[in-house]
Amino acid sequence: MKNENERNVFAWCMYDWANSAFATTVIAALLPIYFATVIVPSDGWIFKFSGIEIATNAATLWGFLAGTTALVVFIIAPTLGAIADLSGTKKRFLMVFCFGGSLFTTLLYFCHSGDVWMTMIFFFIANACFTSANIFYDAFLPQITSRKEIDLVSGKGYAYGYLGGGLQFLICLVLILVHDKIGISKMQALRISLVFTGIWWAGFSIITFVWLYESKGGERLPQQYQDKYRPWAYVRSGILQTWNTVLSIKRYRNLAFFLLAFMFYNDGIYTVIRMAVIFGKDELRLENTTLMGTLLLVQFIGIGGALLFSRVANVFGAKKILILVLLLWSGILCYAYFMTSSRDFWILGMAIGLVLGGSQAISRSLYGAMIPVNKPAEFFGFYSVFEKFSAIWGPFVFGIIRQITGTSRLAILSLVGFFIIGIVLLCFVDERKTEQQVLTKTL
Repeated sequence: MKNENERNVFAWCMYDWANSAFATTVIAALLPIYFATVIVPSDGWIFKFSGIEIATNAATLWGFLAGTTALVVFIIAPTLGAIADLSGTKKRFLMVFCFGGSLFTTLLYFCHSGDVWMTMIFFFIANACFTSANIFYDAFLPQITSRKEIDLVSGKGYAYGYLGGGLQFLICLVLILVHDKIGISKMQALRISLVFTGIWWAGFSIITFVWLYESKGGERLPQQYQDKYRPWAYVRSGILQTWNTVLSIKRYRNLAFFLLAFMFYNDGIYTVIRMAVIFGKDELRLENTTLMGTLLLVQFIGIGGALLFSRVANVFGAKKILILVLLLWSGILCYAYFMTSSRDFWILGMAIGLVLGGSQAISRSLYGAMIPVNKPAEFFGFYSVFEKFSAIWGPFVFGIIRQITGTSRLAILSLVGFFIIGIVLLCFVDERKTEQQVLTKTL
């Protein structure tokens, strides 16, 4: 039995290894650069729709893409989770979104200069699939491990992700650096890297789909829907169940406080991840090699951060260590305000890598330990909702302050407020009481 459990955990972690290639290479590093320097003309792009013409640029379009994806997942995530719980098909949903996302990632290879609409559509679908798949991936966490070990397993998953994503990104960087020696252009090497990302994501996830066991227990389709057309019955029942969960969430006061806290501090984390490269380019005038090298460093440092803080949280308590990590985040942002050189940026990358893995792993495990055991996908759907909702406000605040002050330093410093609010809200969370509550009753 022990070997079977270990194999189950390994199979689950391997999906993080697989899909982190997309998060690192496509979302954070190569595609934004390719989109801004090749796809979108340097003098901007005219958005045309129903006779309306709006002059825009790569940065605005990229922000629009991220926000639109977040909005779509915000709307459908809880219902998707409820349907997966009712039908016992979390792995099937995970597989569909995984292969769908990897397919459209590889199709980005065919996007050339001026193909703005094609690139946006392909990336939108790939990104939506990536985000949706994570709902079902995360939902397996409370089912493959005990609540005592959930911090360690969550941290292990993120460690696999940082390692897998880092190795894949390193291979892509080497390909780009030696492009002339193998007879291809730099842009061709970058496009091949996008194809490689899709193949990596789909290929390694097969380990997960073959070995990961899905329990068929939990919720069942209500009797009044069982004799009807089943796909529509699952959709209708999933929507109703999601609505009932929203109405009864007041019974889980601590869970609500955690989600609010998560929404604020994750907004700060999301903004730092998305704006770090822009900050380095805009404020410090750093070279692309420094920016890409620092991103790679963050990946490998994140392995140690995820494992270290998960083990510490397992001993001293997840909430206490999470608050400590958020205080460290605040200190890092204060340091970023005073940065002046590439060396400072490298130091910043090491610090971010350490706390990023810890904050992500502990957040997921703390939430997983507090949700009802029979509705993991539905509740991780809500987790995804708050995660996506938190992706909106930080970049918006950053942009406004940058526009008003003319400097990214005050913009990056302003993000400290998101972490402080998150810490204050976490102080109202009693995770032990919530764990006892969900073990004794369900919604």
